[in-house]
Amino acid sequence: MLGPGWEEGCKSCSFLGDHFDGSVIHLAHRDVMLTAVSRAPMPQIEAFKKRMGWRFPWVSSYGSDFNDDYHVSFTKDELATGKVYYNYQEMEFPVEEAPGASVFYKDKTGGIFHTYSTYARGLDILVGTYNFLDLTPKGRDEAGLKNTMAWVRHHDKYLDDGLVDLVLSAGKGAAQ
Repeated sequence: MLGPGWEEGCKSCSFLGDHFDGSVIHLAHRDVMLTAVSRAPMPQIEAFKKRMGWRFPWVSSYGSDFNDDYHVSFTKDELATGKVYYNYQEMEFPVEEAPGASVFYKDKTGGIFHTYSTYARGLDILVGTYNFLDLTPKGRDEAGLKNTMAWVRHHDKYLDDGLVDLVLSAGKGAAQ
């Protein structure tokens, strides 16, 4: 979601992160903890988290191999080869950080087990906005886009397009 030295988080990963806060309390009541992990140092994470208004737990893996172990970070040398191992295959990937979700289980003796990972479109189920779009006549309306998430912005940047103003105005008109 946020690499070392980045000025802001990946817009697609941030779109996913926008859906976390409402889930955290419900997950906790089912003995589940959601935690985001990024390679950026904590001060960088905290600054972006504050900008976005997020409250979910987010930790740094800076200086560790965690992201490499789960195939969501790539070195410049790996990217230079033209192919990286991501989403269970060798493929081209444009940047050093990729989206992924992994699940771990801690047993009564303290043993920790990796039980599941998913990547790329496998994360779509976590994005409530997609679920709403899938109910509409136009669906996700991705045909003709440069990439499937080309329309996504950081939530604090939509006002630059005027899109939020239009939606809010339409909503006010409909409610009156």
